[in-house]
Amino acid sequence: MITKEATVIVPAPVDDIPEPPRPHKKQRRAWDEAPRWQIYLPLGIYLVFTLIPFYWILLFALRPAGSTSLVPWPMTFDHFEKVWTERAFGTYFENSILVGVATLLMTTLVALAGGYALARFDFKVKRAFMLALLCSQFVPGALLLVPLFQIFAQLQMINSLGAVIIAETVFQLPLSMILISGFIKNVPYTLEEAAWVDGCNRFTAFRVVVLPLLRPGLIAVGSFAFVHSWNHFLFALMFLSDQGKQTIPVGLNTLMSADSVDLGALAAGGIIAAVPVVIVFAFIQKWLITGFSAGAVKG
Repeated sequence: MITKEATVIVPAPVDDIPEPPRPHKKQRRAWDEAPRWQIYLPLGIYLVFTLIPFYWILLFALRPAGSTSLVPWPMTFDHFEKVWTERAFGTYFENSILVGVATLLMTTLVALAGGYALARFDFKVKRAFMLALLCSQFVPGALLLVPLFQIFAQLQMINSLGAVIIAETVFQLPLSMILISGFIKNVPYTLEEAAWVDGCNRFTAFRVVVLPLLRPGLIAVGSFAFVHSWNHFLFALMFLSDQGKQTIPVGLNTLMSADSVDLGALAAGGIIAAVPVVIVFAFIQKWLITGFSAGAVKG
């Protein structure tokens, strides 16, 4: 009778077990080995070229008229007083605030409704509509002047701030709708479904669940609309003829004539125009960066 011997596998000693391969050390990149001066020198040069124009504006705005000093001393605020009172920049400032805030609210509300429809509903012409929104960004604002002027003339809205507000809103809507639709796509659809199960309708679920999560995106879209309408020159120039209804960009243009330019007043007006935008961005920069990064999703 033939028997087979049982093969006994003896486990290897613990000391003989090979160690797992150690991870390779992080490879040093080229910029990790670069000297610090090679990084700080280009940044310093860029900073100097960025700050010189701002210093030049402050210099002309704060030094007395006729002075050629490179230091604003003795300091004077006569140029600011001149543009605010004699050049009616106080009125221009109020008009620009009204146009900017109204454009912000209208653009945000309409883009919020349109962006929700693009993000949550499917319809036959959705791709074509999105393509039309993207293609509209290639159309310069100057091409819209003639049709918009004819429409506002028939509506008897020429020389009114309402015409500028509507024009700015129409110009801002395509990009704003695309951005907000990206923000809404980042909100899980299951959150709305859970709210529906709890008894909420679609509007209540959107208001209670989705809208609070869209704060960074709404701030990004609203600030973009406000800054664009604040700085836009063309629509205010074409649709407003009364000097008491002009905005700050048009007011800055009145400081320049064919014969001479009041550099001190022009610099002071430029600072007045820039200060509100700088203050707004100083307060919202955290939400602004978060909002634009959240909206950059593949849709």
